[in-house]
Amino acid sequence: MKDLIGVALLGQSGGPTSVINASAAGVFIEALKQENITAVYGAVHGIKGILNEDFYDIGQEDLEELKLLRNTPSSAIGSVRYKLKDPKQDPSEYERLLEVFKKYNIRYFFYNGGNDSMDTCNKISKFFKKAGYDCNVIGVPKTIDNDLYGTDHSPGYGSAAKYVATTFMELYHDATVYDTPMVTIIEVMGRNAGWLTAASALAQVKGQGPDLIFLPEIPFDIDKFFEQVKTMLAEKGKVIVAVSEGIKTTEGKYIATAFLDLYRDVRKDAFGHVQLGGTAQVLADEVAKRTKAKVRAIEFSLLQRCAAHLASKVDVNEAYNAGRKAVLAAVKGSTDKMVGFKRVSNDPYKIKYALLPLKLTANTEQKVPIEWILPDGKGMTQDFIDYALPLIQGDDKAKLEDGLPRFARLKKIRVPKK
Repeated sequence: MKDLIGVALLGQSGGPTSVINASAAGVFIEALKQENITAVYGAVHGIKGILNEDFYDIGQEDLEELKLLRNTPSSAIGSVRYKLKDPKQDPSEYERLLEVFKKYNIRYFFYNGGNDSMDTCNKISKFFKKAGYDCNVIGVPKTIDNDLYGTDHSPGYGSAAKYVATTFMELYHDATVYDTPMVTIIEVMGRNAGWLTAASALAQVKGQGPDLIFLPEIPFDIDKFFEQVKTMLAEKGKVIVAVSEGIKTTEGKYIATAFLDLYRDVRKDAFGHVQLGGTAQVLADEVAKRTKAKVRAIEFSLLQRCAAHLASKVDVNEAYNAGRKAVLAAVKGSTDKMVGFKRVSNDPYKIKYALLPLKLTANTEQKVPIEWILPDGKGMTQDFIDYALPLIQGDDKAKLEDGLPRFARLKKIRVPKK
């Protein structure tokens, strides 16, 4: 499907990151240069915006503001968590998407997101192809969870990992300053993959990180955990613990449900995923009952995915280039693919960009290799450190205005409905 002439559309989906807008900038700026692209739109709140014919006209934005997206966190055009129905059971939403694409002559579609977003992208591509509608569909990866299958790492992870490692180092100095026994339990995002929690090991190797690190890849032994904490308290008086929000007991229960009966009717998002949070607080409450130490629970929550002030230069550049590469691939005729990274070398760090089949990445999680996890919560192996360190290098953040970051200010002019 080369030489398609029509509109390019970008949608964003799922949890924001500090560099998802860098990818958007890459798509927008590159698409505006292409002769075959007649207009560039941004879907307002992802797939919902398309269904509602709600678009921003990116061609009316100032180029300098689009460039500032590189260092603006979160989703400038609005994200969404919306699961399309199975087209085999109910094709109505896909028929509606096709109707909208035809009405606005959208011939290039880019979807910026994680596993579920790539699944959506793949289903749309397949449906359009079956319907005989020419549209090049390319997935642009993002996720701080770093669990997209097939790519060495995902845009968003490097910056979030840098935030986690840096904040653990800062907390270390605060949590060890007093002469009284103290336990600090810090919760990091990560449902089934512990990549982000593992980043606390980068602080650990500097001697300023957690004593214990627990990832969801390995079942969490509750009784053993309490014994470890008691032993460390007796030996050094201070204990710092890093836990993934998604750690589970050996019976497969989330930690929050193991102690509380509050999650019997557990909340789920649009994709059916349990909405986590509260793991650190539950463990802290139990530790407080079993020891005489002062106990604190800290949840990084949204802070770890919007901390553009600690963005990795490597991450920002790769996110931006992923957007650019998506456009260049689409105008050359590629479709049903996702832009991915292949690591060429660690020293010096070098990657190459590759186009991966969407069906390879859709709904498939890439977890931390078990062999990279030290037993008994002691941390990560050197293989993980060598993997993660190159991803957090460099500094790339917004310029300051009156001492505060100058983020992009888009006009957000709507495209008239047809």
